Amino acid sequence: MNKRRRGLVLGAGGYLGAAWSVGALSAMRDVLGWELGEADLVVGTSAGAVLAALLRAGKSVRELCGERAAFDLAEQPCWPGAPSFGVGSKPLAWRAVCPPWSVSPFAVCAALLPRGRGSLASVGSLVGRARPGPRWPANTWTVAMNYDTGSRTVFGRPEGPRSSLARAVMASCAVPVWYAPVRVRGVPYVDGAVCSPCNADLLAGEALDEVYVLAPMASRHLDRPAGALARLERLWRRVVTRRTLREVARLQEGGARVHLLTPNAEDLELMGANMMDGTRRHDVLQLARETVSRALRSARRRLAAA
Repeated sequence: MNKRRRGLVLGAGGYLGAAWSVGALSAMRDVLGWELGEADLVVGTSAGAVLAALLRAGKSVRELCGERAAFDLAEQPCWPGAPSFGVGSKPLAWRAVCPPWSVSPFAVCAALLPRGRGSLASVGSLVGRARPGPRWPANTWTVAMNYDTGSRTVFGRPEGPRSSLARAVMASCAVPVWYAPVRVRGVPYVDGAVCSPCNADLLAGEALDEVYVLAPMASRHLDRPAGALARLERLWRRVVTRRTLREVARLQEGGARVHLLTPNAEDLELMGANMMDGTRRHDVLQLARETVSRALRSARRRLAAA
């Protein structure tokens, strides 16, 4: 009997998105009974790229739940520092105003906003310690955006740029305005979430039977926050959710059974508006264990009753 081929997508989501994803991974391990690092193909974006790298470096989900080094955010600011002056990427801004105007609106915003000054050296050190040396883990893709052209770049693919895993993960995490772009072989890269918060569509055509998509920036069940900033964040979530559902539909059209996991209203109430506020990391992780466990068990009951 042929083994079912499984894919795992770990989406962007900042510090709290990473915490939610770790809690979701823990719930999946407990309910489904398999280690997520054993997936046949893993795609990680931004915070999800960090988790993908650690899983493929041999970290178990249990270790991630207790890995202070991975998510010790006591020294991390909740808001970005003062950015540099001027346009973030002049080459990309120029492409946006020249025919054929193929640059996405999100890439245009990233180009026009000023460059961040933050460093991702601690993320690089974390991944480097977990996966020392130049060897790249098989079937592991990390997504960033070329800051000169606005094109999506997939590290880890045979046709992708050559890079160490640590450097590629840093590139995938370089949130515009917050962190400085990360150069790989002289080319500047920023957060892959500018292209897509999940990039699940990359798995289309990969002959996968089953795909689990963890999308901490999307939500199919929203809460009703009172604050203006939180309401604005929820509006952005609606945009992300629509994009994610389109990517899921594309995977389904290719014959894969797709399991989309997103924070629910209970999770969002705890997360608040700022996904970069790591002070709630532990509580978000623990709650995600509970909410995702309930969702997975409910889905299994529905499948059994069908």
